[in-house]
Amino acid sequence: MQDEPVNFTMVLFGANSDLAARKLYPSFYQLARWGHLSGAYRIIAVGRGDLSHEAFRTQVREKILLFSPGTIDDEEHFASFCLRLFYVQVDLEKIEDYHSLQREIMHVSGEPGLCSHLLFYLSTPPALAPVIVRNLREAGLGGKNMECGGWRKIVVEKPYGTDLHSARELNTEIGSAFSEEQIFRIDHYLGKETVQNILVFRFSNGIFEPLWNRNHIARVDITIAENFGIRDRGAFYDQTGLLRDIVQNHGLQLLASVAMEPPVDLSADAVRDEKSKVLRSIRRITSRTIEQSVVIGQYDGYRSERHVAADSRTETFAAVNFFVDNWRWKGVPFLIRAGKNLAETVTEIVITFACPPQNFFGPAESCSYTANQVILRIQPEETIAIRFGAKRPGESVITDPVYMKFDYRGSFSQPGMTPYHRLLLDALDGDQMNFIRQDSVEYSWAIIDAIRDALSGRVPDSYSVGSWGPPTDLQG
Repeated sequence: MQDEPVNFTMVLFGANSDLAARKLYPSFYQLARWGHLSGAYRIIAVGRGDLSHEAFRTQVREKILLFSPGTIDDEEHFASFCLRLFYVQVDLEKIEDYHSLQREIMHVSGEPGLCSHLLFYLSTPPALAPVIVRNLREAGLGGKNMECGGWRKIVVEKPYGTDLHSARELNTEIGSAFSEEQIFRIDHYLGKETVQNILVFRFSNGIFEPLWNRNHIARVDITIAENFGIRDRGAFYDQTGLLRDIVQNHGLQLLASVAMEPPVDLSADAVRDEKSKVLRSIRRITSRTIEQSVVIGQYDGYRSERHVAADSRTETFAAVNFFVDNWRWKGVPFLIRAGKNLAETVTEIVITFACPPQNFFGPAESCSYTANQVILRIQPEETIAIRFGAKRPGESVITDPVYMKFDYRGSFSQPGMTPYHRLLLDALDGDQMNFIRQDSVEYSWAIIDAIRDALSGRVPDSYSVGSWGPPTDLQG
């Protein structure tokens, strides 16, 4: 947090978006309720509809009660919070509406800083981002033409483009109005407690870091599974697919967090430098290696979903065997497996260590049953477990896997912040460590584009709803 209270205005594009209703409004209210927004602030929501400030405030209350029941625990404080909420009608295509928005932002009395410290949040479909940024620039609201001093920042939700070409175009467009240190590309996974703990787990514990390499680790498995389908996102999902929706961002960011080298310090640039190096080192998958490296699937009934093409080849499941061709990880497979309508909702990283050189306690193949593992469970619960072999009670020497587990809820009495709590505060503070830098976005898209090119129209394997997807016996 800032040492001194800072007055600011957040301009939220996408006043009626699902993200705003489910995450942003509750998070901002709770941050204010907990005293984290210590200065004066305003939230100006931008939408296409015609709403008064009072009607908008009523709408926000209804959405918080619907999606985050129990959040409003003090009616007097919530009423005070509502007085900080404003609404401006804007046609995102019309530059004159941005001039009206600019006048609304600058219309301040009695509270300095509200017009000079501006945080723009794009909770809109990705195709609108270039239009919004271009018009902000033309209306004098970009980060490179600040007439009244202070700071300006912009938060951009994923996806950042749909391929490498569009990502570069988007980065160029945003870069024309904001400098890189003003741009916060958000991936909410990077705000999760267990993801942030990967660095601490590795670099503050001497028993793990010496073993964190190809000499001791046999494989890394990253699972991002959901036990539900595409819900009402058919139009978006059928144009996107699992590789672009999950693997390009969440999956590769988790891989980079596990595989990165120790940074020179804990500055945002130092940490992001190391993640970027990992992404740059990932071996490209080609048409020659695609069969051994990638499995894609589509759950039964997907083509009957609303707004999905009857002959759709869009994947709702993907398993990709990646290799990081650097000194530390050469030859170690990193399997990312992600999908919709799978057996359960779970996100976890499993680091499996190599077997001992000689197995005294059973047949050689039994090592895979008791191999040492570090299991980082990101959701639904947040835990870290270590698996090791132990002798089963009795006369025979038989080994079984046993676990030591650390649970955030059981170990810490204070409740943790949600990812959006943390990332909103980071953006206000200007801390970019848990946001994605331009070069990482482009490296990730180059990796996914190569996979999509190599797949070349392959029909996804079908799989049953509630299963773990099609078989994934990938050799790399």
